[in-house]
Amino acid sequence: MYGMLLESVQHFVQLEYGEDVWLQLLERADCKHMVFNTRQTYPDELMTNLAAALAECNGESVEDVMQFFGKCFVRFFSNLGYACMIKATGRYFCDFLQNVDNIHMQMRFTYPRMKSPSMYTTHVDPQGVVLVYRSTRKGFTHYLMGQLFQIAKELYETDLVIRVLGSSNNIPGSRSVMVKFRIDFDNREYIAKNNSMKTPLGRELAPVSISFLLRLFPFGVVINKDMKILGAGDKLLQAWGGSSSILNKHVTDVFKFRRPKGISFTWGNVMYLHSVMFELELVRLNDNDASSNSDNTPSTSSGLDRRGSQGARSILLKGQMRYIEDLKAIIFLCSPLINSLDELLNMGLYLNDLNPHGLSRELVLAGWQHCGRLEMMFERAEQRSTELENSYALLDRWKNKSDELLYSMIPQTVADRLRAGACPLSTCESFESISVLFCELCDFDYSTIEGAMDIVSSMNAVFSCFDSLMDEFNVYKVETVGRVYMAASGAPDRTENHAQNIADVSLQLLKHVRSLKLPSGVDIQIRIGIHSGPAVAGVVGIKVPRYCFFGDTVNTASRMQTTSLPGKVQISSDVKALLPPDRYYVESRGLVWVKGKGNMETYWLSDKVDTDGKSTEQQATKPEGLLVTDI
Repeated sequence: MYGMLLESVQHFVQLEYGEDVWLQLLERADCKHMVFNTRQTYPDELMTNLAAALAECNGESVEDVMQFFGKCFVRFFSNLGYACMIKATGRYFCDFLQNVDNIHMQMRFTYPRMKSPSMYTTHVDPQGVVLVYRSTRKGFTHYLMGQLFQIAKELYETDLVIRVLGSSNNIPGSRSVMVKFRIDFDNREYIAKNNSMKTPLGRELAPVSISFLLRLFPFGVVINKDMKILGAGDKLLQAWGGSSSILNKHVTDVFKFRRPKGISFTWGNVMYLHSVMFELELVRLNDNDASSNSDNTPSTSSGLDRRGSQGARSILLKGQMRYIEDLKAIIFLCSPLINSLDELLNMGLYLNDLNPHGLSRELVLAGWQHCGRLEMMFERAEQRSTELENSYALLDRWKNKSDELLYSMIPQTVADRLRAGACPLSTCESFESISVLFCELCDFDYSTIEGAMDIVSSMNAVFSCFDSLMDEFNVYKVETVGRVYMAASGAPDRTENHAQNIADVSLQLLKHVRSLKLPSGVDIQIRIGIHSGPAVAGVVGIKVPRYCFFGDTVNTASRMQTTSLPGKVQISSDVKALLPPDRYYVESRGLVWVKGKGNMETYWLSDKVDTDGKSTEQQATKPEGLLVTDI
C-alpha cells in the first residue's frame, strides 16, 4: 500500500491519542518507519499490525479500529483535495458506488503501483444497494466500511447501515477476497431519477437498427450472452485484417481484457459493471501468423508493443458496455486510445477512421500540437538548464576567487567563524606563547623613479618567494609594511612547535634570497629578528579587515629585526630556550641595547649543517702540528 494510507493513520492517532500512544503503536507493531512517504509503498500487514496494537492499547476490537482507520483516510484525503473528485462522480451516493472503479482507473496515473479493489452493485432499491467488494488484501473489510461511512456522512450527508451478507476467500480468479454488503440508506431520489429517465418521451421515436449504430461507432462490438461477437464496426473489421472473420468468435479470441483489473471477463461481471469504463486490446494476428508469432515472439503483459500480422501496433479500445434489451446483447461503445499522430500511423489507422461525432480526432491533433509545444518547452528548458549550469560554474569560480582573497587577509579558520555569524570581537584571542618573525629588505636606493620601479618589482618577487614558504612550515603571514615582512606561528592555529617552525622558515628565507636572481639585477640583503612570548590576536578593521597581533612580544620581535645585521637571523633568549639544541647552531652575540628594553642578550641563529660544513673547511686549511683552541 502507498504511504498516504499510513500517513492518515499517523496524523489522526497523534491528533486524538497523542504522540506517546503513537510511539507505543510503532513499537508494538514492530514498525521501523518513523515517517511515511506519500508515494512510497509499504507492506499491507503494517496497517493491520497497527490496528491490533491500538486495539490492545484502548481495549477496542480490531474491527472497530480498522473502521476508525478507514474514516481517518477519508478525512485525510479530503484535506488534499481528493474529495472534489469523489463528489464529481454524481449527485447521489449510489452514483459514487457505481463509479469507484473509474476513480481507481484515473488514480493509477498518479499511483501506478496501487492495488485497487473492485466494487459493483448487484441490486439497487429505494432502501439501499447490495455491493460486492473484491480485493487481493485480506483483513480490510472493516477498513472499507469505515471509508463508506465517512464518505456518505461528509460528502453526501447520508447515514448508512452496513451489514455483511457473506464473504469468501481464495475465489476463482485473481482476486482472493470477495465480500457482499447490504448497505441501507435513503436511496429514493436516485431511484426516482432513474425512473424518470425510463419514462417515454411525448412522441415515440422509431427504433434504430444495430447496423446504423455500429456505423456511428465504427469500432463498436456487439456481444451475446455466450460472449461471442455478433457484430462489429467496419473500422474494427478493417483494423483486424485477418483472413478469417471475427464474427461468431469468442470475445477472448479477438480481444485481450485489460481493465477493470482483477475480474474475469464474463457476462455477469459486465452486467454488474455497466457504469465502469472497460479497456479491450485488439490483437491483430491472422490464422497463418498466429502459430509462428506464438513460437517466436514472447508475449508482453501490456500488449502495447505487440505487433500484428501487418506489423502494426495493437489497438487499445476504451468505452462503456451497455445492455440492449431488444437484442439481449451487450454493445461495447468505444474509441481507440491514441496519444499522437505517430502512434495513429503505427496502428495502421488514419484520422478519418476515428469517430466523426466524438473528440477522437480533435484529441489526436491536440496531442500532436501539445507534443510540438512540449518539444519547444523542453528545448527552452534545456537551454535554460545549460545557462544555469554555466552560471553556477561561473559563480563557483568567483566564489573560489573571493575565498582566496578573503583567506589572504584573514586565516581560514577565523574567516569560517565570521561566515558562520560570529562577531568580529569573538575572534580576539589570547595566546600564551607564539613566535613572531620580522624580515626587512636592506639597502635600497629610492633616488630615481626608474630605481623605485625596479625596487617594487624586486620586492614583489622576493615577497612572493616568501609567501610560497609560509604554508610549508605552518607559518601565517601577517602583513608587509614597506620593506618589512611579518609572520607568526602558534596563532591562530595553536602548536607547540611554533619556535621551531619560525626558525626553519627564517633559515629558508636566507637560502632563497641568496639564490634568487632578479631581472633588475638588484642585490637583495635581508635581516631577520625573532622573539617568542604571549600575545593577543584578532580581526581589526571593517573595510579592509586584517588579522593583527598585539603585545610586547610583537614589539620585541621588531626590535630583534632592527638590531640585526644583513644576512643574519637574530633571536632572543626566549626563542633559544624553545629550540632543540641538536638541530640548530646558536651563537651568542652578547648584550645588545634594545630600545624600550635596555640591554638584552641575543643570539645568532644558523643551520647546523651549514655550520658543520664551514668548521670542516676551516679544519682542513689549518697547518698540521699546530694546536688551535676555539674561544
